[in-house]
Amino acid sequence: MDIRRAVAPAEIAAAEGLFDGPVREEWSARFLADPGHLMLIAYVDGVPAGMVTGVEMTHPDKGTEMCLYELSVDEGYRRRGIGRALALALAFEAEARGCYGMWVGADTDNEAALATYASAGARDEGLFAMRGWPITPQPAP
Repeated sequence: MDIRRAVAPAEIAAAEGLFDGPVREEWSARFLADPGHLMLIAYVDGVPAGMVTGVEMTHPDKGTEMCLYELSVDEGYRRRGIGRALALALAFEAEARGCYGMWVGADTDNEAALATYASAGARDEGLFAMRGWPITPQPAP
């Protein structure tokens, strides 16, 4: 397995099967252009087998932490330690960037994700509730 940082939209497009839906070149380019964004892709025999994305978050009184935004391993490559390796690689990168910590939100019934994060050293920090605001485009005034 080889884990490499994605630096071009073409790399993301080649790994499209790891995402929830089709990737868009303009969004990929925007993601990669932001210095606080990071995507690592795991390759097995040259084939994209998994990916992890991280987003740095900085607050005036806390400093910078890394959010593990998304982790995905192709079904045919699961249970081989790829998810763990990707989470650890992101944590290593977060440390190298000066982040004070790293966190991830996961559904409490997603046993595979929770086991992967625990195997990479993540600790349960207690109950967490997530709320979202869907944004619907409004006509210009």
